[in-house]
Amino acid sequence: MNIVILGGGTVGTSIARTLCNNGHDVCLVDSSRDVLDRLEESLDIQTVRGNGCDAVTLFQAGVQSADLYLGVTNLDEVNLIGSSLAKQMGAARSVARIYNEAYRDASTFDYRRHFGVDRLLSLEFLTALELAKSIRARGLFTIENFLRGGVEVQEVAVEPHSRAAGKKLFELKMRKGVRIGFITRDRQTRIATAEDLLEPGIFVTLMGTSDSIAKVKSLFESGTPERMRVVIGGGGEIGYNLARVLERGRFETVILESDAQRCEELASKLDHATVLNADVTRRAEMEDARVGKCDAFVAATGRDEDNIICGVEARELGAKKIMSVVRRPDYANVLGKLGIDAAVSPRQVMARQVLGMVQSGVVMSRYDVAGGEAEVYEVEVVAGSPITESPLKEQDLSHGIIAAIERENFVKVPGADDTLKAGDIALVLAQSATAEDTLKPFQPVR
Repeated sequence: MNIVILGGGTVGTSIARTLCNNGHDVCLVDSSRDVLDRLEESLDIQTVRGNGCDAVTLFQAGVQSADLYLGVTNLDEVNLIGSSLAKQMGAARSVARIYNEAYRDASTFDYRRHFGVDRLLSLEFLTALELAKSIRARGLFTIENFLRGGVEVQEVAVEPHSRAAGKKLFELKMRKGVRIGFITRDRQTRIATAEDLLEPGIFVTLMGTSDSIAKVKSLFESGTPERMRVVIGGGGEIGYNLARVLERGRFETVILESDAQRCEELASKLDHATVLNADVTRRAEMEDARVGKCDAFVAATGRDEDNIICGVEARELGAKKIMSVVRRPDYANVLGKLGIDAAVSPRQVMARQVLGMVQSGVVMSRYDVAGGEAEVYEVEVVAGSPITESPLKEQDLSHGIIAAIERENFVKVPGADDTLKAGDIALVLAQSATAEDTLKPFQPVR
């Protein structure tokens, strides 16, 4: 595929290297000749020097025939404008990296739609999601966002004595807007059916809006859920986004931040997290915050060295699980030796996200769920495909599930009588072994 990247910083370089290693043709745009010279020496890519908000520069980079355009500089506005221009100039798909959370909040203003880009990616939010997936409560805790954040896919455990335990799927009074896609039993994952018996210990995959899933999860919980204490060292954007994600679950979250003004800002934005003005690089202040009593400690400051040091301190104080944000890849080999259980690299998280979007045909993105046994696809519905010819109840969807659709920027869970239309984007769940069969109805008839 032909891919144009705007921005030769650490993120852009990491993405370019990943795409080159996977056999894609990459052209990278940057305003610095020194940056481009360095990249040309280490990577087999084309480069164009210039302003990413200049149509002439983008034309020279070949966006008019690009399969994917990625604006990943450290300036949100440059990324948005460049991605918007690239889309208008002919790029099949355009993506803008953004830092300011206001740009992701479509409830006040839909920046993505206004600029006409396909997706807004927040490196900090994606990193927070990756950290959240490494935190284990009594059940399997995973979160994935799809259809531009309008739909979540989560796996939850069926607990003994819960309202769902011992019932068949058709007996559950599920809320509108939520579906059960997969059932996992004894590490085997398959498509759920109405006759499936929900026994304690199995996992179900829920799909729907964040609010709807939060309410439905209580069906699978028994009594008052046990709360898990998570301490986040660092109140930057990664720490803040992680706290927001954990607010939806059974977590008691504490943020330790050394900047008093930032503490006030965090306290005003977070409804359920406790924010303490404390320096995580000082052992005494970690002791005062009872870090040794937490179930999970996440080191998320802005410096790798600080994250490693406070992670080691938290381990010595008695924290049960240690996670760390580490940006430098050469640190990865030593983390396990230092007692850090899981490390998340923001650049690697972004690279995986981009690889999921490098798809051909009607598939816009593909991501693994359920430990790789199942896959989630975002699929463009095109004219002439069999899926548009009849209602869903008449389609052969035995190998997969259409969890949700986006139509004219509105997300909904389709019913059996709904018919997909050209221009829709469908969220499709499939078992990995039969994914090809699941996607057949979306392929246009030639």
